[in-house]
Amino acid sequence: MTICHVSPHLPPDQAANALLPATLGAWARARGDTATFVAHEPAQGREAAPLAAGRVWHVPRRPGASSLRRALKIDAWQAARRIARTLDAAAGSADLLHLHSNGLIVEVAAAWAARQGRPYILTLYGTEIWHYRRRWLVDPFTRAYRRASAVTFYSRRLLERARSLGLDRPDLSVVYPTVGDAFRVVDEATRQAWRASLGIDEPRVLLNVKRLHDLAGQRYLIDAFAKAARGRRDVRLIVCGTGPLRQALETQAREAGVAGQITFTGLLPNAEVARYAAVADAFVLPSLLEALPTVAVEALASGTPVVSADHPGGLELNEIFGDDVLIVPRRNVDGLAAALVDVLDRPWRVRSGTLDLVRRRFGAAAVEAAYGAVYARATGRQS
Repeated sequence: MTICHVSPHLPPDQAANALLPATLGAWARARGDTATFVAHEPAQGREAAPLAAGRVWHVPRRPGASSLRRALKIDAWQAARRIARTLDAAAGSADLLHLHSNGLIVEVAAAWAARQGRPYILTLYGTEIWHYRRRWLVDPFTRAYRRASAVTFYSRRLLERARSLGLDRPDLSVVYPTVGDAFRVVDEATRQAWRASLGIDEPRVLLNVKRLHDLAGQRYLIDAFAKAARGRRDVRLIVCGTGPLRQALETQAREAGVAGQITFTGLLPNAEVARYAAVADAFVLPSLLEALPTVAVEALASGTPVVSADHPGGLELNEIFGDDVLIVPRRNVDGLAAALVDVLDRPWRVRSGTLDLVRRRFGAAAVEAAYGAVYARATGRQS
């Protein structure tokens, strides 16, 4: 079978809708299927690289347009034609298209598949549903959603939100994100050796992995950390990620008097993030909105408990994993600081039951099997 993945992102971008298509493509290649990819060029000026899972066709991102061109939709019309021509080459022999997230590239791919009589799957990650507003007259996203052979969601609460918005339809399912093999439990000696190799001297470590932007809530984390770390020098906060708020967050840390206890690593390879996840005493996720935070599940897979704000993704993880995921109110600095003190004063590693749940619901075998079943229904290839 040949599957064409269409997404706004692919690696080296590290968004969920970049990583999942690449992973699915690698699985397809391993089982003897073929994967092709259509995506925009990498964000933030990064250089595109070949993808081992299959051939990639890149579509340029739309440049800024004049107000007249925007009003007449000339820019969008020209971009749509480029996307359709790219699909002619990339998906001409595809048995199935798998569309990821939303945007013009996905909407055009859905219309292209419908014209060609090809089945397609639509996977939704969060913002497409949290911020869904149906447009008047023709709404391309809603049309793409309704026409899909199946729609998969990154979390149960995201699916429930879609239904509450009037988007119920047949063949909706939840397929959780997969956790890579790099995220695993290691023994205490290895944890200490990795801390030393990462230049961490403090015996207590808190970790946050997220793009540095407003919705990620790192400014609340820094204020809470300043309260929790007051009078103690045994703790370090590691913040992994890049984004527009880095300079502002570094200034905030200096003004709070904790700049010397916070490390901003910038963007890191997954293998290095996995080391930080294993050595941390707690993973902290103060985001204002999450569907299902893969980074938090990666921490749990590494044996590290999670402190999460009460966004939908955090609440869902708490329902699945219980006390290994502590919940605090969003934007509540005092509540977050109290939770940080708790995990610093009585650190623990996650229960064996948590590790088993990660394997059964987020392991590669489980996620590949779930998408395999969706693909089989869409193409009529059930055994």
